[in-house]
Amino acid sequence: MSANEMDNMTYHPFPETLCRDRFWDLRTTWYTTDPDFTECFHSTVLVWGPCLFLWLLLPLQGYYVLSIQYRIDRWTWQSLAKLAICFLLIILCLVDAFDVVAQWSLYGINSVPSAEFIAQIVRVATLLVAAGCIYMDKRRARSTSGILFFFWFFLSVAAILAFRNIINKANTAGFGNDQVHFATQVIYMPLVVIQFILSCFGERFKETENNDKNPCPEKHASFLSQLTFWWFNPMAILGWRRPLQLADLWDVLPWDRTEINVENLERNWRIETERRARSLAQRANSGALLEDSPGRKDKSIYEPSLTKALWRTYWWGLTSSGLLRILSDLCIFISPQILQLLIGFVDDPTQAAWKGYLYATIMLLGAAAQTILLNYYLHITLRLGMHVRGSVVAEVYRKALRITSEAKRTSNIGEIVNLMSVDAQRFMDFLAYIHVLWSGPLQMGLAIFFLYQILGIAVLAGLGTMVALVPLNAFIVGKVRALQISQMKEKDGRIKIMTEILNGMKVLKLYAWEESFQGQVTEVRERELTTLRKAAFLGAVSYFTWMMSPFLVALATFATYVTTDPENNVLTAERVFVALALLNILRLPLTLLPTTITMAVQVSISIKRLANFLRNEEIDPNNVQDLPPSSPSSVIISDASFAWGKDDPVCLSKIDLAIKDGQLVAVVGQVGSGKSSMCSAMLGLMEKLNGSVAVKGNVAYVPQQAWIQNLTLEDNILFGKDMERERYEKTLDVCSLRTDLAMLAAGDKTEIGERGTNLSGGQRQRVSLARAVYSNADVYILDDPLSAVDAHVGKHIFEHVIGPNGMLTGKTRVLVTHGISYLPQVDLIVVLDNGAIREVGTYQELLTTKGAFSQFLRTYLMEERGDDDAQEDPEAAKLKDQILQEVADVEPIRRVSVVVPTGEKDSRGRSMSIISQTSVTSAKKIKDVFRRDSRRESKAPKAAEEKVKEKKPILSDTERGKLVDTEKSEVGSVKWSVYFMFMRQMSFPIVIAVAIFYGISYAMSMGTNFWLGSWSRDAANKTLRNSSELWIAQRDYRLGVYASFGGLQAVFVVMAALTLAVGRIRASRLLHHGMLKRIMRAPMAFFDTTPLGRIVNRFSKDVDTVDTVIPATLDVWMYCAFTVLSTVVVICVNTPLFVVLIVPLGIFYFFMQRFYISTSRQLKRLESTSRSPIYSHFQESISGTSVIIATKHIDRFVLENERLVDGNNGSYYPNIVSQRWIAVRLEIVGVCVSFGAALFAVIGRDNPGILNMTAEQIGLSISYSLAINQVLNWFVRMTSDLESNVVSVERLKEYSEVDSEAEWIIPSNRPDKDWPTAGQVQFVDYKTRYRPGLDLVLKGVNATVSSGEKIGIVGRTGAGKSSLTLALFRLIEAADGHISIDNLDIASVGLHDVRSRITILPQEPVLFSGTLRINLDPFNKFSDEDVWLALENSHLKRFVSSLPQGLNHIVADGGENYSIGQRQLICLARALLRKTKILILDEATAAVDLETDALIQQTIAEKFADCTILTIAHRINTIMDSTRIMVLDQGRVKEFAPPQVLLADRNSIFYSLAKTANLV
Repeated sequence: MSANEMDNMTYHPFPETLCRDRFWDLRTTWYTTDPDFTECFHSTVLVWGPCLFLWLLLPLQGYYVLSIQYRIDRWTWQSLAKLAICFLLIILCLVDAFDVVAQWSLYGINSVPSAEFIAQIVRVATLLVAAGCIYMDKRRARSTSGILFFFWFFLSVAAILAFRNIINKANTAGFGNDQVHFATQVIYMPLVVIQFILSCFGERFKETENNDKNPCPEKHASFLSQLTFWWFNPMAILGWRRPLQLADLWDVLPWDRTEINVENLERNWRIETERRARSLAQRANSGALLEDSPGRKDKSIYEPSLTKALWRTYWWGLTSSGLLRILSDLCIFISPQILQLLIGFVDDPTQAAWKGYLYATIMLLGAAAQTILLNYYLHITLRLGMHVRGSVVAEVYRKALRITSEAKRTSNIGEIVNLMSVDAQRFMDFLAYIHVLWSGPLQMGLAIFFLYQILGIAVLAGLGTMVALVPLNAFIVGKVRALQISQMKEKDGRIKIMTEILNGMKVLKLYAWEESFQGQVTEVRERELTTLRKAAFLGAVSYFTWMMSPFLVALATFATYVTTDPENNVLTAERVFVALALLNILRLPLTLLPTTITMAVQVSISIKRLANFLRNEEIDPNNVQDLPPSSPSSVIISDASFAWGKDDPVCLSKIDLAIKDGQLVAVVGQVGSGKSSMCSAMLGLMEKLNGSVAVKGNVAYVPQQAWIQNLTLEDNILFGKDMERERYEKTLDVCSLRTDLAMLAAGDKTEIGERGTNLSGGQRQRVSLARAVYSNADVYILDDPLSAVDAHVGKHIFEHVIGPNGMLTGKTRVLVTHGISYLPQVDLIVVLDNGAIREVGTYQELLTTKGAFSQFLRTYLMEERGDDDAQEDPEAAKLKDQILQEVADVEPIRRVSVVVPTGEKDSRGRSMSIISQTSVTSAKKIKDVFRRDSRRESKAPKAAEEKVKEKKPILSDTERGKLVDTEKSEVGSVKWSVYFMFMRQMSFPIVIAVAIFYGISYAMSMGTNFWLGSWSRDAANKTLRNSSELWIAQRDYRLGVYASFGGLQAVFVVMAALTLAVGRIRASRLLHHGMLKRIMRAPMAFFDTTPLGRIVNRFSKDVDTVDTVIPATLDVWMYCAFTVLSTVVVICVNTPLFVVLIVPLGIFYFFMQRFYISTSRQLKRLESTSRSPIYSHFQESISGTSVIIATKHIDRFVLENERLVDGNNGSYYPNIVSQRWIAVRLEIVGVCVSFGAALFAVIGRDNPGILNMTAEQIGLSISYSLAINQVLNWFVRMTSDLESNVVSVERLKEYSEVDSEAEWIIPSNRPDKDWPTAGQVQFVDYKTRYRPGLDLVLKGVNATVSSGEKIGIVGRTGAGKSSLTLALFRLIEAADGHISIDNLDIASVGLHDVRSRITILPQEPVLFSGTLRINLDPFNKFSDEDVWLALENSHLKRFVSSLPQGLNHIVADGGENYSIGQRQLICLARALLRKTKILILDEATAAVDLETDALIQQTIAEKFADCTILTIAHRINTIMDSTRIMVLDQGRVKEFAPPQVLLADRNSIFYSLAKTANLV
């Protein structure tokens, strides 16, 4: 070897005095049979490297330590052991340093290199720093340190290499003068290894657990445990042994809590909104300039960016995960380079054997490092996605509670639910792939670079192919983006309709309108599916590019390579299979980029939707100022005007009002005068245009429509406050709840259903009032709370709660009321008219002034002058005469002007009522004004009510009081029936076709690679090489067959993708239709015991999973399955001995798969189950926003929402950890496969008798084994994801199999078209219950109602009045006996034939969004003339005619753009259109104003004179003119006779009821 060659093998950058040998010498390191590093390298790099690592990362270590707030004095044995070893190592280094100094003094300065001394000093300094880090970690209760872990790891590797070096040196040259150094190194190495082993275990500091019920082991896990997810083992084992339950889940870690994340996001979003505010201010200041430059105008207004807010919130997680992604991507390219070396090693028998084992080991370590890095990167991004989802859900919830009424018009509840479910989920899904947007191009660039080194300029052809595919992908992305926007709009509309249907399901069943509304949902769903179908076909094209891009790139590259220079560009095994390995790497970014871009498109849409919602105007907290405690007034409104929106007309104008402490103030006025708006203005819920509002102290608010939570009755009253037993008991007494508690199954521990389903209207109102009374507030705003209770109950509540001697005496009370009898007892009366205060004063003052208030009283009292008051309350009659006497000298009284609605609208879009000139004389007795004041208990218990109240249910003690069932979560494997159901919905021929097409396409893919292997052997064929013609002909033949394989693969890929697209759309349609059909046919008991949010979750999240997630998962699952199968086939064909390794790895793989799936499946189910309460709580909160804001309980509800989100994350986080847990283990299996293939190649070279492998066989096996690494993990993940997502199919299947009502139509037994002709109703020993297992609510009712009779049905609460109504409509079915109408048993015909032939006028008028005509005639059965006639008879024709769109006028959600009176008149128009012989009145006029009551009574008297009318009465005086009275008691008919007869019997129940109501 020449001197020049020797110089090229060595490198020495240091002075000669530093080291005694060269720094780098290939003769020592590479060209030898016993490789080692030089002494200089040992003393410098292997010492300085680990130390430099610690010094460089010391600031980061300090940041982590100082960010922890704990201070721990207690020592653990691990900390003591680590510090002790540190000091021992320091001593050893010092001994070594002193030994160097001693040798210098004895033998001279050149006896020992300076590097030895410097190394010991560097070690001592670094070990002192490490000791300090150990102490600070202990002091701050930090269980582990990743920086110290890697420091000790690198130090251990260096110590082991140095130990080997010194042993070899001692064996060859003896100890010499190095005895001390040898002794210190012998001790040093094991101590460093022990220290590293100690760093592999985390320390547990109980002081940090904060009394956690079930602390997460990650909190105390070591860094190595976190890298390998070893800490998850206990849950994995538990999930394998038995199905996991909610109690098994760990507590959410502090840094995962939603409260922390949403606070950070909200702070950063506030920065964005404040920046916009500043830009608007700047624009206002320079408006004149901007007008001259219109182009600058838009740019000057800053639009808040949710993307920027998210980046500022989560930048650290995104940055750190991005760094890990870079390292992972670099590790990917280690294996192809090693493959090239391995093939060269096999072809060159002169290379030392250790090099082959080194190559295999490097391949193993590189792949293992890439696995660890990739999975920890995914763990960080998935966790980050969880944080983003949680913070977005929480922020949407917070915003929904704060937006103005104007903003609520543009953001319906269906849209907001989708923001919280679909859009928030998309953030979480996208974050796992966000780095692919730059990582994909990076991998592609590196792959092309390495390909260029192998194939030269030919790689540009492959690059051109990729570029050519970009426009196609861009076109697809653009189309998908547009389709996504369209689909989300349709989905929002579908959820909105479903929410309305579920809220109004009882009304739909009563009217037999289910089919019409089911058709509306189906119509929207079909539009949604049309969009999905287009997206699916585009997806099929995208899938084609996904599958075929690597092949097309390879074809273009290889074809260009072999054709540009046929003689020199020969495809050898080394070139082919290294290129193939690089092309397989290229497949991953080509695979993920289209999906990621699609996800990015979806997320960009979601960001816009979320940003638009978050930019909505919020209620100004300064709308209401706080009065100082010293103020003599509790409420002061000064010259204030209010509207429901900034651009809306003024609703309340020039309001001046001061209410002193402790006053009882009544607010009166006609309907639409602004009474409820006045309450809202006091609460700050309206837009204050000018003036000021100030309130002193805490406020309690009782809305007109009671808001009840899905909690126990006790919790509804406490409303988050601590229990004060004495006050609580008194509250129950004064609010008349004692009797109700006795009827409830578990007293005040009884769970109240959503929207108070198991309480009557009066009970709901009393609970709402009790909530306010118990709150012990300073100011009470009561919006007509007495309108929904019986007269005697109202009187009791006024006397004991509201009145001068009530429990609230001394508190400031604002009472909106129609109850004239209460007015003499109030301190101040405020008279509102047309949004302005007309009069303010005491009762006597207002009577004396003879103004608007006096006229208001005379108007209604004089109408009663001529009425028969025989049954009138004597006290009320006396008071009436007194009032009339006091106002007798007022000008002559005009006839009553009836309120008839016209087209004028208030600022909320709600139609105002004005006085028409049409006078109406009572066609029938108008009930006494005093008795009308206190409205009746609203409609009787709903379908789940009397099941709880009327009798004690046959349930165990633990079930008593429980109404809403806990959502079921299946356990164990997803049943095969679910898979078969999904395949059946797709259709089995389609499923089989998809499997066949996929199989053939992958067979073609394997064929291309085997063909390449065969092609590479042509290079060694001298016959072909010596003849250029034969060589070119062979090349063309090889190239043609290769292209043919690819072409066939492309055809079958497209066929598979298109067939799957057709099948998935079919399955989506049928699954949704089956669930919708069954839900529409479910009995009312199902809706009473199932939270609305739970059903909406099925139609929202689960349907979305079936529509989009399962098809995508199925695509990847099939790709993984066929890839794994083809890899195993290829390796086993080329290396038969590999079967020995495949069998144990396969067993381990299968075992781990089942081990993981059993845990992951149940975690997914628990996550799905814990998601529904979030939506239920949200919808509940939205309906009670006014109460929550008024009582300043927003923070409590926000915390509750965040608790629910944390509960959901508590099951989601273990699920994502389980994915990483299994990924690490299974990817290690893939690493072992690659290592095994490489090891067999090395063994085969030196032992051809055992395993004789050619270069192309080795290349083919290893290239396939490299591809299988991530695919193995993907396969298990996709199997688990498929099973987890199929849980959504299972959930849809569950609701597709709920119990159904009887048939709507029985074709073989339909009644006559004009049935019933007489209207005779007969109950024969009729018995019924609400559900099996409950007691009877009607117990043998026997009664006959003749044609045309007017029957009043009365009874105490729980007597069975409403049960009788439900029985007539068959909302509950007979347990025994039957009901006949015109001698036809109603149980013998279909439900719709019964319900459509009976008309009901319900107490609560329900309207649905859509046109007014759809609300009147959803089946379009009647002509426009019929509809207009019904509107005319219901006194609505003038109003509807004035509307721009007439019958096509759009009804807002819940009919909010109509007054309650107008809604009830619309219900009357429905009844007039149906005009059946039987009419049911469920106290239909109790909740409307007097004028509307008069109109309804007049119309009923005129238009239903010949009909049989059953009136469910909660106020006795409303049915005094009935033909007969039916008295129910405990589910039995106790009395059934004319009212005069029953009143004559002082022992009758009816007499006692009349006496209780002060009628006798």
